Amino acid sequence: MGKASGEGKVFVFLQGPHGPFFFQLSRVLRSSGAEVFKIGFNQGDRAFWREDDTYLPYTGKPEGWAAEIREVLVDMGVTDIVLYGDTRHVHSEAIKAARALGITVHCFEEGYVRPYWVTYERGGVNGHSRLVDMSVDEMRAEIRDRDLELPDAPARWGDMRQHAFYGALYHGHILFRNGAYKNYKTHRDVSVLKEFRLHFRRLLSMPLYALQRRAASRRIRRDGYVYHLALLQLGHDSSIQHHSNLRSMPEFIRLTIEGFASGAPTHHHLVIKAHPLEDGRYPLRKITMETAAEYGVADRVQFVRGGKLAGLMNFARTVVTVNSTAAQQALWRGLPLKAFGNSVYHKPEFVSEQPLAEFFADPWRPDARAYRDYRHYLLETSQVMGGFYSAKSRRRLIRGVVDQVLAEQDPYDMLHRENATPRQQLRVIK
Repeated sequence: MGKASGEGKVFVFLQGPHGPFFFQLSRVLRSSGAEVFKIGFNQGDRAFWREDDTYLPYTGKPEGWAAEIREVLVDMGVTDIVLYGDTRHVHSEAIKAARALGITVHCFEEGYVRPYWVTYERGGVNGHSRLVDMSVDEMRAEIRDRDLELPDAPARWGDMRQHAFYGALYHGHILFRNGAYKNYKTHRDVSVLKEFRLHFRRLLSMPLYALQRRAASRRIRRDGYVYHLALLQLGHDSSIQHHSNLRSMPEFIRLTIEGFASGAPTHHHLVIKAHPLEDGRYPLRKITMETAAEYGVADRVQFVRGGKLAGLMNFARTVVTVNSTAAQQALWRGLPLKAFGNSVYHKPEFVSEQPLAEFFADPWRPDARAYRDYRHYLLETSQVMGGFYSAKSRRRLIRGVVDQVLAEQDPYDMLHRENATPRQQLRVIK
């Protein structure tokens, strides 16, 4: 990799995951010799950036942002921008400007092989990732001489309580202390007040939801029926809004139940599992049961709130999703997978192209060996151990990712270079 140094680099951080991760990463980058600044768009951004002299507030209107970010990048001699997710307006406009100026874009995202990993790529993530256009054979070629003991996907999804706490705190700052940012507009589809209430209610409801979830999971295990597992996502997430033809979870629920009712054997059941961070903005359980009743399968459909996935997935017959990263746990177990959206794992070796009713009736199984090679490639490149929310997870993540951020090449090109160098040297010797 060479010596990792920030000398001569000027980093600008945009919006990050809720909490102090971006600020803590910036301190390590500064200690490497880099200059670091933060552009904030609301008081939530400001609250987690603990330096006045490196914080730049943007208080203008959204329509003025494209011109403003280009001017900032040029005037400050920026070499790198760092952001979380690549589709919200302030990030997509910044990426356009950075590309035009030859500036490196560092993208963080939740891990593709969650839990326990975070995604780090350059240029784009999810449907904009370089992985989308790469074949499994190309990935195999890059890891053919590498040995890696692949860890099992752990049952723990992540730092749930810390995630909920920082979400509530972030939106609380915007709700009660946002006077300096009168032009701020959230990229979500609900108001800041409702967002705060949803985060706060989810934080308070965790114990009750845990009891309901355990009861539902015990009932499913006790009854012993064959079941298919449908994984819900957050309807406002970029994976749904920007990388899928489906636009909501109610639409996905209806599509799934319709296919199940048409194709699944009558002794099979369908378990619909909510996302662990589902905040109740839509009455998904009510929608699920009403839709199941409409198709005459209410006695064969179960709804489970969030929580750990492994226990349910271990005994599932198939998995259906839009493009959830949790589907990779299904592939790790060799379970048949049907996915409707664009994703980094949507490869012909993994995802069934059968019509949904046919899939429920007689599902095609993924190529387990191909998935093992694919996962090996991800762990060698874009996946970094750690997390954004708990202190222990952040420390591990920063240790693992900071040299990748400082490197001249992205993780994919670095792996390719490391593979190519010995062969080039060998030819010289001959």
